[in-house]
Amino acid sequence: MEKPPLDGSERFAIVVAEWNRSITAKLLEGALSTLSAAGVADAQIDVAWVPGAWEIPLVAQRFAQCQKYASVISLGAVIRGETSHDQHINRAVSLSLQQIALACDLPMIFGLLTCETMEQAIHRSGGNVGNKGAECAEAALRMVALLKNSPPK
Repeated sequence: MEKPPLDGSERFAIVVAEWNRSITAKLLEGALSTLSAAGVADAQIDVAWVPGAWEIPLVAQRFAQCQKYASVISLGAVIRGETSHDQHINRAVSLSLQQIALACDLPMIFGLLTCETMEQAIHRSGGNVGNKGAECAEAALRMVALLKNSPPK
C-alpha cells in the first residue's frame, strides 16, 4: 500500500473488545504496527479496551463526538456459538458504527471478526489469512487521506 500523506496532526482512536483477548490483542498489534509504519506516533493513538463487542459502539461514539480523531478503528471477535446470539451482536455493532460514521462525518473502521470458529479467528488475526487489524488500520489511513482531498463539508 502506498503511504497516504499525513501531516503528523492526525490522531487515531482504537476501541478493542476484551472478549476473545487472545485474538483481539493480535488485531490491535497489527493495527498499531501499521499505523506506526505509516508515520503515526504512539502519542497520536488512543486505545480503549471495552468488555466485549457489544460495548464498542458507545466508546467509539465518544471518540467520534469529541472531534479529536481522524478515524476510529473498532476491533473485536465474535465467534458463533450454539445460539444466534452472535448474529444479533454483529448486526447491532455494525449498524451502530455505520450510524456513528454518518452522523459524525468520520471514518469508523469495522474490525469486528464475525467467525464461525476460533480457528477462523486465529487465521484472521495474524494467521494464514493475514491480520484484519492491520487491514483496518490501512483502511483508516486511506480514508483519512481520501477525506482530506474530498470536497469540503
